[in-house]
Amino acid sequence: MKICLVRHGETEENFLRKMQGLSNNLMNDTGRRQCQALRMRLNGKHFDYCYMSPLIRCVETAFILVGDSCEMIPDKRLIERDFGELENHPGEEYNEYQFWNYTLNRSDFGIEPIHDVFKRCEEFLDYIISKHPDGTILIVTHSSPYRALRHLIKKRPLKGPMLDGIINNCQYEEFEIN
Repeated sequence: MKICLVRHGETEENFLRKMQGLSNNLMNDTGRRQCQALRMRLNGKHFDYCYMSPLIRCVETAFILVGDSCEMIPDKRLIERDFGELENHPGEEYNEYQFWNYTLNRSDFGIEPIHDVFKRCEEFLDYIISKHPDGTILIVTHSSPYRALRHLIKKRPLKGPMLDGIINNCQYEEFEIN
């Protein structure tokens, strides 16, 4: 099985470095160009299914990447982390090192605890592995589920700080699952 992860294209809120969370924002022109460029890089790749967050920035990204070449399936387990009271606030107000520490599992300001993000991503991953054991699956999601899925796929330990670099808009990675 092959799993291909993509983070959605840039939105105006990404450009302004605001916490989007569950806000349903469209991509901006830069995001659409990022998707077009990725589509060119993926030219000739076959995906059996495309699972995506139901938020419009992911739906739009998926549509640009695969169009009608495979079935597109929205799945709410791929939705962005709920940033509670910090949603639509500047990113500087969010201490990612504290909120991405699995041991601390902080939920201040109504932010979705990291354990909950990992739980829904693990349930999703188990589901697609059992449903499509021989498939090539494209997953279009947000930075938080992307990071959690990558962590789970690589079988990294669930403890302490979970940050492992920046997840850029329209970032793409492939993983073989045995």
